[in-house]
Amino acid sequence: MLVSKSSESKCHTGFPKGCIQGYFVPISGGIDSCATAVMVYSMCRLVAEAARKGDKQLILDTRRMVGEPEDSVHTPLDPHEFCNKIFHTCYVGTKNSSAETRKRVKDLSEAIGSYHIDLNTDTLVTSVRDLFAFITGMRPRFRAHGGSGAENLVLQNVQARLRMLLAYLFAQLPPWVRGRQGALLILGSANVDESLHGYFTKYDRSAADINPIAGISKTDLKKFIAYARDAFEIPILDEIGTFSWFLIAIPTAELEPVSETYVQADEVDLGMTYDELSVFGRFRKVEKCGPYGMFTKLVHTWGSFLSPAQIVEKVKHFFFECTRNRHKMTTLTPAYHAESYSPNDNIAQTNLCPFLYPSRFPWQFKKIDEVAAVLPDRSNSAADKTKTD
Repeated sequence: MLVSKSSESKCHTGFPKGCIQGYFVPISGGIDSCATAVMVYSMCRLVAEAARKGDKQLILDTRRMVGEPEDSVHTPLDPHEFCNKIFHTCYVGTKNSSAETRKRVKDLSEAIGSYHIDLNTDTLVTSVRDLFAFITGMRPRFRAHGGSGAENLVLQNVQARLRMLLAYLFAQLPPWVRGRQGALLILGSANVDESLHGYFTKYDRSAADINPIAGISKTDLKKFIAYARDAFEIPILDEIGTFSWFLIAIPTAELEPVSETYVQADEVDLGMTYDELSVFGRFRKVEKCGPYGMFTKLVHTWGSFLSPAQIVEKVKHFFFECTRNRHKMTTLTPAYHAESYSPNDNIAQTNLCPFLYPSRFPWQFKKIDEVAAVLPDRSNSAADKTKTD
């Protein structure tokens, strides 16, 4: 990922050699952007290790990347110091953001040494609402404030898309602020589950230059963070007694107002758990399962704790969401593919499947209903009900 000699010619930004000065990641306080940030820190550790072993080409590449003068003798021996030179993180908050997520991001940036920015976008969000109200005479409201579903969704999307706009602004100018030339590559932080389900806004934080985690499920990302906590000596990733509980924090977009009776949660919005979504993704991509094939496999996999009727509903819901949001797949950021279950197949341009499907799957769903109606209920809930009767 470092700048090589072949990068010495001018790049698309118009800057001369060494135009890419590092990376930029908007961090939300959740496990996904945390994983992207820790991956960059992992790279910095590898760079420092190679530098300590005297890798001359790598040392020259790092000097070129951070804009050191040609006569520089700087050697990146400290991963935290090198991370501060090439890695920029940013917390883009609103009044819907919590103190917990802001604190988690700050703690993480300090732990890995990134150059960190903390900002609020409330004035921008308000300005967009005011513009719409000035033109139409109607002011959209969140559902919590009496607004409709359409109003609630668009206000979330405004916040999400402003984050993308600000990400590109702050990715281009921080090197200039720090007295350097060049710009930063934006790294994405949308996991494979969100891409498969379509649980993201087009052109929000999912829009980046490259996405290191787009081919990895949240379940596997948690395993990576658990590994990094010990291997990279970053205890704040799961430090009990603080706000820095990345591993056990409830996933939330924090785009809606919080009240005494409502806190936005990803799995509620998804209509399924991330663990379930990971299973769906593997069966769909690796096992090549359609609705009926997936149902027949899940009857055996989940049959001990879910009834056939419950499995039917979950399969139908997954395929409905997957197909109605599949158009979003055409806009996904180029990804690093680490697993065989990645649905981001538009990049290779080798998958000839259409991206528009009949989301109700009339034949497949009817077949599932017919089979489920004659299957016995072997779930624990059915056994418990029999004992009670």
